[in-house]
Amino acid sequence: MTKNLQLSAEEMRQLGYQAVDLIVDHMNHLKSKPVSETLDSNIFRDKLIEKIPENGSNPKELLHFLNNNVFNQITHVDHPHFMAFVPGPNNYVGVVADFLASGFNVFPTAWIVGAGAEQIELTTINWLKSMLGFPDSAEGLFVSGGSMANLTALTVARQVKLNNNIENAVVYFSNQTHFSVDRALKVLGFKHHQICRIETDEDLKISVSTLRKQIKEDRLKGKKPFCVIANAGTTNCGAVDSLNELADLCSDEDVWLHADGAYGAAAILSEKGKELLSGIHRADSLTLDPHKWLFQPYDVGCVLIRNRQYLSETFRMIPEYIKDTETNIEEKVNFGERGIELSRRFRALKVWLSFKVFGVTAFREAIDHGIMLAEQVEEFLRKEKDWEVVTPAQLGIVTFRYIPCELTSTDTIHEINKKLVEEINQRGFAMLSTTKLKEKVVIRLCSINPRTTTEEILQIMMNIKALAEEINTSSKHLISVSQS
Repeated sequence: MTKNLQLSAEEMRQLGYQAVDLIVDHMNHLKSKPVSETLDSNIFRDKLIEKIPENGSNPKELLHFLNNNVFNQITHVDHPHFMAFVPGPNNYVGVVADFLASGFNVFPTAWIVGAGAEQIELTTINWLKSMLGFPDSAEGLFVSGGSMANLTALTVARQVKLNNNIENAVVYFSNQTHFSVDRALKVLGFKHHQICRIETDEDLKISVSTLRKQIKEDRLKGKKPFCVIANAGTTNCGAVDSLNELADLCSDEDVWLHADGAYGAAAILSEKGKELLSGIHRADSLTLDPHKWLFQPYDVGCVLIRNRQYLSETFRMIPEYIKDTETNIEEKVNFGERGIELSRRFRALKVWLSFKVFGVTAFREAIDHGIMLAEQVEEFLRKEKDWEVVTPAQLGIVTFRYIPCELTSTDTIHEINKKLVEEINQRGFAMLSTTKLKEKVVIRLCSINPRTTTEEILQIMMNIKALAEEINTSSKHLISVSQS
């Protein structure tokens, strides 16, 4: 290695081959690994906490070090048995695209420096617009994820509906809305009293009648209703708000409608998803995360805005040192003027290349498969006497809990379900998570990984059933001993 931070051509090739081998081996042998590797804090303390090195080291040895000390100290969110939170089942083509984007150091911020990349982004955004039924007049851009997409969309809504004067403004959403919305509103300066959480119905969808009544009451109090946030697939249980009803209401009230479909919107490709997401095309803005149900490596989110001009009107600033990037030609887009980020990655490439290599039919089939797996879990649970389906399978998520007939204490039922998830995750045959719905601690399973088979998910459920019975038997024994 020389002072100009460069390897020889042969060294670069050898390092690249080694990296590819590590990735391919990881992907091909993923099912043989536990979902979550043992997290050993001693490794962090002894091997990863150090002073900045004064001199360099052999890069091939460093890759071995990373493989043995870092990549084996993570939870594999791409594992077919990872069903907690929202899995990240990426694909190798997307990985290669990220490698190319970094290798060519693409800067898709202004047409003058990234024309080819910007055209790829425009094309891919157009695909997503078409997929979701947005008009040709819509625009969008790729961002880091749902949090940044929600922040971007709400910043536009604040500009368009309030001209950035947030005094007395009110935003409405349900108690099932993702916390990234609260965070975005905090960043934008909204106070707690300007956020109105609307109750949900039995299906955990926002109550449109309650929302309509609340907006009218707030107007009478001199407040300024300006935005409603709809859930297009809640993270908790996959519930989809009544999008057409909300669109009608927002149109009547001249209120911005933002749809958070970070996880769920991609289900529009499936027939079941299309039915559930009816009306999503009427939103003023939409969040979608390709690194969730479009199977891309982290990170890539997307925000779509119905009106072509709103992103630029909200974010465009041209200081003296970048005036050379200005263009009045509509086809020559400067994405750095459409969002918060000026420096930004070429995130569009992995989405574009994945669609080109596999075709949209493969994505449609993969999404259908994830929806079907959750339905199979629900079917399994409904045949078992000691299990309750709390929310039915929808958009690849099902929630449930273990309630052995002899247990009557709510607290005990909550604790045994928490303990069950802890044991599942520790044993490594799967990874699930808990959440709270309808005042119940429930087990949540999200089955969107296309490489999870029917046989595997049924075996996982059999293992969970056996483990639950083991925990219950052990708990009864401990109680018996303590009482004797």
